[in-house]
Amino acid sequence: MKSKFVLLIAALVAAASCGNNASNTAATGPAEVVPNVEIATAVARDVPQDNIYASTVEAYATNNIMPQAGNRIGKVYVEVGDYVTKGQLLAEMDRTQLDQLTLQIKNDENEYNRMKSLYEEGGLSQSDFEAAELNFKVRESSYKNIKENTILTSPITGFVTARNFDAGDMFSMSSPLFTIQQVVPVKLRVGVSESEYTKVKKGDSVTLTVDALPGKTFKGKIERIYPVIDPSTHTFKAEVHVSNTDKVLRPGMYARVKVNFGTNRSIIVPDQALVKQEGTGTRFIYVLQPDGTVHYTPVKIGRHIGREYEIVEGLEEGMKVVVKGQSAIKDGVKVNVL
Repeated sequence: MKSKFVLLIAALVAAASCGNNASNTAATGPAEVVPNVEIATAVARDVPQDNIYASTVEAYATNNIMPQAGNRIGKVYVEVGDYVTKGQLLAEMDRTQLDQLTLQIKNDENEYNRMKSLYEEGGLSQSDFEAAELNFKVRESSYKNIKENTILTSPITGFVTARNFDAGDMFSMSSPLFTIQQVVPVKLRVGVSESEYTKVKKGDSVTLTVDALPGKTFKGKIERIYPVIDPSTHTFKAEVHVSNTDKVLRPGMYARVKVNFGTNRSIIVPDQALVKQEGTGTRFIYVLQPDGTVHYTPVKIGRHIGREYEIVEGLEEGMKVVVKGQSAIKDGVKVNVL
């Protein structure tokens, strides 16, 4: 009987001991896991402030050549694609009226010179001479106008980009006879963001590329800044001129124009450091603290430069930022830096 009592006491003590161990284990819980992260240092660097804008190459000047009135086309001297110089003969309209006026103006000139001699010799009153002089100048002006509208010349140097009639056609004023476009230089009208309005100056240099000429870069200069902002696009126009002395740029080419607004001294971090907060456009970075914890830090980003980002607000030079392992951490947790 005594031996059974001793065994019962031993069993109760063992059960109590097991219960205490289980209670202690539950209170302590599993060992805390410290997440591993990789870090980088935020550095300060001069960052070029430039933007690339889409535009289209335009002729520096475009002239539509046509006479003032309908008439039959006598001769055509140029074709589409020809490069013509200022003053070059393009076409002649029917010359019948011009030839008649040419003879008449010669007679009028002789008569005017005769009356001028009479006036100088005192054989003609001043009023009669002034009337004759006025009459001659009116006829001379009419002759010059008829001549300009019969013998058509180019007012600019450039390419013939359109010819809408042939010799022998009756010109009907429905469309110009020729279109001439000046391509030395060319111009582009670039829509620049209104936020850059105070940064763009007349005379600023730009560079541009065109899809039609891969591998080539052209230099231009801002020659005109339009004084109004487009309320629908919130952009303003900057007119760029490119010398184009080799005539390789042609109107209609699609271009990308890089405008440089100077440089800013900015904080730079690897793009891996940035995390986008779900459901918002907020970008943030985990910054390593002296005690080994990380701090959630919202930032304002600037330009994306290769595999780095410009940070406009939120960081200072020398800060340690997490670049790998962000998914396993949150604000205030202690981390292990690899």
